Amino acid sequence: MIGKLIAFADNREMAIAKMSMALDEIVIEGIKTNVPLHQMLVRDVGFKNGGANIHYLEKKLQR
Repeated sequence: MIGKLIAFADNREMAIAKMSMALDEIVIEGIKTNVPLHQMLVRDVGFKNGGANIHYLEKKLQR
């Protein structure tokens, strides 16, 4: 791991919005990252609504 991005806010909706903005602004050069995956996840309606569980990512990647 080269870094960890954490967003904190008064509620889930605001924290997700902050995380989305941070992911859009992050710049990491020279290596492949999973930033696009995280951008997709924070924009997903199921994730935004709190419908994520232990199998959420696995099911999302199978589509």
